[in-house]
Amino acid sequence: MSEAVLLVGGRGTRLRPLTVTTPKPMLPTAGVPFLAHVLARARAAGIEHVVLATSYRPEVFSEHFGAGAGFGLAIDYVAETEALGTAGGIRNVSGLLTSGPDDPVVVLNGDVLSGHDIARQIAAHRAAGADATLHLTEVDDARPFGSCPTDASGRITAFLEKSPVPVSNLVNAGCYVLARRVIDAIPAGRPVSVERETFPALLAAGALVLGHVDDAYWLDIGTPAAYVRASADLVRGMAPSPALPGPPGEALVLPGAQVAPDAVIDGGTTVAATACVGAGATVSGSVLMEGSRVDAGARLSRSVLGRGASVGAGTVLDGVVVGDGAHVGAGNELVSGARVWPDAILPDRSVRFSTDEAG
Repeated sequence: MSEAVLLVGGRGTRLRPLTVTTPKPMLPTAGVPFLAHVLARARAAGIEHVVLATSYRPEVFSEHFGAGAGFGLAIDYVAETEALGTAGGIRNVSGLLTSGPDDPVVVLNGDVLSGHDIARQIAAHRAAGADATLHLTEVDDARPFGSCPTDASGRITAFLEKSPVPVSNLVNAGCYVLARRVIDAIPAGRPVSVERETFPALLAAGALVLGHVDDAYWLDIGTPAAYVRASADLVRGMAPSPALPGPPGEALVLPGAQVAPDAVIDGGTTVAATACVGAGATVSGSVLMEGSRVDAGARLSRSVLGRGASVGAGTVLDGVVVGDGAHVGAGNELVSGARVWPDAILPDRSVRFSTDEAG
């Protein structure tokens, strides 16, 4: 049985206030929790058993996905009681894996949207008899990532985590295929970083660590801007997903949503089933969650309205996150980076901060 470990324990602090009550992998993304896209792609690659390594709000995952039958998967859950790091989290779930010592186990990060071919990565790992095979992707600026130079055979020669002077623009893209024995060799019961400890140790020991280069769509959804972009790209089909609840297009308006006939919804916007968009409103490249409301003439671009959040008539939001239950009154204008905390209330015409004024 092919199996995978999904690392979904992070608190998603960079995505606050969206993650105050919701784990990052469970944020609605193109109509379903983000993790649904990851699980659907794993199943499409032939994976049958998944263990979720959880920590923050573990019950949210199990209540939604259950035993995994809806995805054709068998899903198990392990909740960390203390932070164990990336490798420590992998080791912590190893007791639920059924693979033999040399069998491949796929490890996926629950906050990465990728279109790369997982099955081809597994096949390359098997063919080479590798100890570990890492999905690598090329980026313009490798400084925020783990840089992974390779030799002519594709073997990774170094692993430089977040180096100020990267030696390669090939970076760790967050999907690993590991021989089961590599997982069992990770020290148990203490925090361990796969990037800073496990991979460098494998290289030092002469293990065969391969780089699997794939230039397919790839995005870390760790920031509000990236999260909104990921949702829009899924809706428009730029990042294909078997879990998308409708055909790709300029907008995903779920059944039950109320959208005025003259409202404009485009740019990969998602409108949840109980959301409402008023007359003359324009919503582009945004996410409207359950129970949210956009009043007449408001204009939203690259923004998020949390559950039950609302925006008054004529208000303009560009690159803004409005938390659950918050209300931005009529006639306001907020620009990129602004975050409205859950249940906050901004009175009518209390804030005006235009791009020109920011100048």
